[in-house]
Amino acid sequence: MWSWRVIGKMFIGDINGSLGETSTLAILLGGLYMLFRRVIRWWVPVSYMLTVAIGAVIINLIYPATITPVWVHLFSGGLMLGAWFMATDPVTNPVTRNGMLIFGIGCGILTLVIRMVPSGPYPEGTSFAILIMNAFAPLINKATRPRKFGQRK
Repeated sequence: MWSWRVIGKMFIGDINGSLGETSTLAILLGGLYMLFRRVIRWWVPVSYMLTVAIGAVIINLIYPATITPVWVHLFSGGLMLGAWFMATDPVTNPVTRNGMLIFGIGCGILTLVIRMVPSGPYPEGTSFAILIMNAFAPLINKATRPRKFGQRK
């Protein structure tokens, strides 16, 4: 069913989809350019995509009847667009490295939960996951901010 040709089409952008989420290659190039220019940090997008990939593998092992390959989760839909351009927004992002990792992992878990709900109303959960985690960003900042030497809780 899934061939390397289909995977290549998904990566290049020959598969139909919403504007801006079809070409994984173009999104990766834009994300790498922003990393090179130091506009974003790599912790959020990498932790987001790794969480989705690891979660998809675990779900495929637990429920083999609903096999959706990892590359479908990564290359289709708005996951790449959300991971590189929406979740890295500096205004609503945690400020510490650990906070960014927690933010990315939370976005990945929520995306998988929203995507994998059987017959759910939202086949794509990237934007909802990012919005929900944006609400938790101040709490993540408070929990992960470094303390001054000698300061008590």
